[in-house]
Amino acid sequence: MLGKHSTLFWALVRRHLASRYRGSLFGFLWTIFNPLMLMATYWLVFRYYIRFNTVDNYTVFLMAGLLPWIWTTSALVEGTAAIVSSGHLITKSLFPSYILPLVSVTTTGIHFLLSLPILLSLMIVTGTPFHTTLLGLFILLPLHAAFLVGATLILAILNVRFRDVQHLLGNLLTFLFFLCPIVYPISAVPERFRWTMDFNPLAALISSYSHLIYEGVWPSFNAIIVSSGSAAVVCLIAKMLYESQKERLAEHL
Repeated sequence: MLGKHSTLFWALVRRHLASRYRGSLFGFLWTIFNPLMLMATYWLVFRYYIRFNTVDNYTVFLMAGLLPWIWTTSALVEGTAAIVSSGHLITKSLFPSYILPLVSVTTTGIHFLLSLPILLSLMIVTGTPFHTTLLGLFILLPLHAAFLVGATLILAILNVRFRDVQHLLGNLLTFLFFLCPIVYPISAVPERFRWTMDFNPLAALISSYSHLIYEGVWPSFNAIIVSSGSAAVVCLIAKMLYESQKERLAEHL
């Protein structure tokens, strides 16, 4: 997809990574601190305040879902505003605007990969076994990235026309957070509401991480179909939408 713009793409990725924590005292260490502080908050609330004790090694279970969720929300929030916030590049040159959301997905994905050692360290400390299903991450990660690329590009283009999109997104993600098995296992969902998991692409992705890392089992056939199918659909829609709108983006900016 990048083709002749790959050099520009990686230059923007490097610039984005270098500027993200520029001027901060801890720099890239915030990649570790942020998920740890968020994990501590949810762990305290759901382990002691609400007394959710049905999961062994709850910290590992929580991190297995929380880390990919952080990547998801960071990519979507940053990527949705990427074209609008860099409008000066598009209005003054023949800049390939589709690169900007891709940069957001890539940089947040790199931070996600850098945070994975936290999870692996927790597994060692808590005595959680390492399963061969961890190899499934090499399939799940590209699938997750493909979904985020398609969804982010769609939202970024829509946000150029309707600036409310970036504001609505935060509320939508808060709602979707509790529709994904991050702080609770799927088994805790009543049977009559299980369809909210079965047909939710984000729930399918998040539960797949938990299956591979925490439970040591392969994702269900339904989760694989929903994850791969939704990734293919959003990428196709994103491509069609971009081709139809790329000439008009500069006008609306």
